Amino acid sequence: MPTHPAFLKTNLNKIQNQAGVDVILRGVGLGGWMNMENFITGFPANEEAFRRVVTRSLGEEKANFFFERYLEYFFGEEDAQCIRSLGFNLVRLSFNYRHFEDDMHPFVLRESGLKQLDRAIELCARQELYTILDLHAAPGWQNQDWHCDNPSARALFWQHKHFQDRAVWLWKILAERYKDNPWVAGYDPLNEPSDPSESVVGPFYRRVVQAIRAVDPDHIIFLEGNRYSQDFSILGPPLPNVVYTLHDYPVPGFIDGGPYPGVSRGEYFDHSIVKNKFLQNCEYMFKHQTPIWVGEFGPVYTGDPQADAMRYQLLDDQLSFYKELGASWCLWTYKDIGLQGVVNVPPGSKWLQKIRPILERKAALGVDSWGGLDHGIRPIMEPLEQTFAEFFPHHDPFPFGTQWEINRAVRHLLLAEPLLEDFYPLLQGLDFAEIDELMASFQFNQTVPRKPLCEILKKM
Repeated sequence: MPTHPAFLKTNLNKIQNQAGVDVILRGVGLGGWMNMENFITGFPANEEAFRRVVTRSLGEEKANFFFERYLEYFFGEEDAQCIRSLGFNLVRLSFNYRHFEDDMHPFVLRESGLKQLDRAIELCARQELYTILDLHAAPGWQNQDWHCDNPSARALFWQHKHFQDRAVWLWKILAERYKDNPWVAGYDPLNEPSDPSESVVGPFYRRVVQAIRAVDPDHIIFLEGNRYSQDFSILGPPLPNVVYTLHDYPVPGFIDGGPYPGVSRGEYFDHSIVKNKFLQNCEYMFKHQTPIWVGEFGPVYTGDPQADAMRYQLLDDQLSFYKELGASWCLWTYKDIGLQGVVNVPPGSKWLQKIRPILERKAALGVDSWGGLDHGIRPIMEPLEQTFAEFFPHHDPFPFGTQWEINRAVRHLLLAEPLLEDFYPLLQGLDFAEIDELMASFQFNQTVPRKPLCEILKKM
């Protein structure tokens, strides 16, 4: 049994420490760190493809240095101190399986990934920040999107036992390593699973929980609903010492959302409607008396003061009813190049100046799912949308319908992947000092806080 007072456990619908004191987790996700995302860092498409072009441009030695420096600079002691100063008590550490094994050498552990996790967990523990370990990108891709490093629109994780075996293998290693660490709040085995069959996710969860429990019987396990942490109906009765995780991204908070209150994508939203939709998503937790845990939420920001003011209002509304319900929550995300982060890499940084031409082309083509609009490519999109409406009026593909499928295929794959080639000439010929200077753009002392967001968070 755990003896350190900070160790967490569940007690019906509460999370408590070893003294039986209720603990509300209020945290921030470390997106873009050990799992790089295009809108966070500035590249198009997915991480693996970006890594390939960096290696081709710089050569293997310099490419390794490029990514090592990025990891070191992106999260350091001052970042942990900043997070604590805002009143947070948690950091959700998102990672890609590629840090722990190679596809050509499955089940062969890469120690470098463990060293990075160790470093981050220790930096957080010094500030009395809990951490949740989040497998954001699993072998074979557990959902259909870029943020699990998926270069396609198919989640093969659910079709191949081999990929599932590798995820279970990794979690057994992580559980063994951190089973006695009181500042690890728990394990999040899969971020935003999206099983089209809806028949594999439940059995996989039971399998991975059993594997973790065989090694670590004490830490909380955080299980996310299917269809991007939305659907819990197929999971069955809750498991002991498990928290069920939902993600809460109301439509007005997206890049094409607003006004708020007002109409977004043909639907009216205000405080009561956003709250009622959230309560509906919490139905499983209410029914089974499990803790409410919002593993991700947060609007994206445009830079337009009027548009961003309504997004801050949306965020404030969400935080108010999380507090009312005693829900734990984790904002997405801590650091990026200006779209959503609590702290941002400023436009004048060496990195953003270097990749400015790519960012401009990304914006013109609308290739980023999270931060792009298709205004510049409507002559391409409209004929496709009209064709589907005429010939496939009942087409409703998993997970989010026809419009999502068209966007994914055209904007986020077909147009995004060729744009990666723009990095090749930009990075060629850089020496180690120049690479270090570029990556230092992500160091805390080079970033700027998003002040209105910080004020809202401090207040809560």
